[in-house]
Amino acid sequence: MQSKPIRLGTRGSPLALAQANEVKARLEAAWGAAAPAIEIVAVTTAGDRIQDRALAEVGGKGLFTEEIEAALASGRLDIAVHSTKDMPTQLPAGLVLDHFLPREDVRDAFLSLKYRSLSELPAGAVVGTSSLRRQALVRRLRPDVEVITYRGNVQTRLRKLEEGVADATLLALAGLKRLGLAHLATAVLDAESFPPAVGQGAICIESRADDATVARLLAPIHDAGTRTAVLAERAFLAVLDGSCRTPIAGHASLGPEGVTLYGMILTPDGRIAHDGRLAGSDPVAVGRALGERLRALGGPNFFQSG
Repeated sequence: MQSKPIRLGTRGSPLALAQANEVKARLEAAWGAAAPAIEIVAVTTAGDRIQDRALAEVGGKGLFTEEIEAALASGRLDIAVHSTKDMPTQLPAGLVLDHFLPREDVRDAFLSLKYRSLSELPAGAVVGTSSLRRQALVRRLRPDVEVITYRGNVQTRLRKLEEGVADATLLALAGLKRLGLAHLATAVLDAESFPPAVGQGAICIESRADDATVARLLAPIHDAGTRTAVLAERAFLAVLDGSCRTPIAGHASLGPEGVTLYGMILTPDGRIAHDGRLAGSDPVAVGRALGERLRALGGPNFFQSG
């Protein structure tokens, strides 16, 4: 393919490195002897450094991508590997999100050393999660439990569980699977009653829009179905101005009618929720239309209520 090594940027957490190594392994398998050397470059982001506050208080999703994207835009990196659910809906000029690996399980996992499921938690039990979506959904389903902000990578959150900081936590099942830790899931939550984050379970590869060499390199490992679903979900999120400040869930699937998107918006306290489902052939149009529908149902002050 080429002699110059490909510099692949990622966060330095065990999960991020596992995802980067999956991309590297797939590229090497796809290209065989023609594969270029691939160097994984771990970048510490602001989101990794700030562990004592909720992301909504300090800038939202971009805290996990800004340093990596700056290095990509400047040419210090050739590609960047991310969890799609961490990506802001607006990318820096000149960067694109055009390539995705086949999607993993989109569902959330319930983890507890004491209780078997969310429904079995006693009143007053403490659930720890940093996600406003998960916080709102837990409060909607179990208004009698206490929800606390609970930051850190997967290993940190598991350690906090062992230390008794919380009685239970919620993590993406996809991340647990990629770390070989799926057996730690006490229960798996249904995607209809506990809908996932937009992009959950999907690994995306960001690149420069004008880099045809990289686009050609990534083509054999790209999953078009995942991209179609994610396009619908991210269009939905963009209409709602989604960030870490707004509890929003969305999941698209492919079928005979094209793409079918389910979406939900909630107040942070979980007391009010609006949801809907829409199908069509154009994923971006479907996402925008469902976003507009739910935004109209919620009204202009929806996310400030609760």
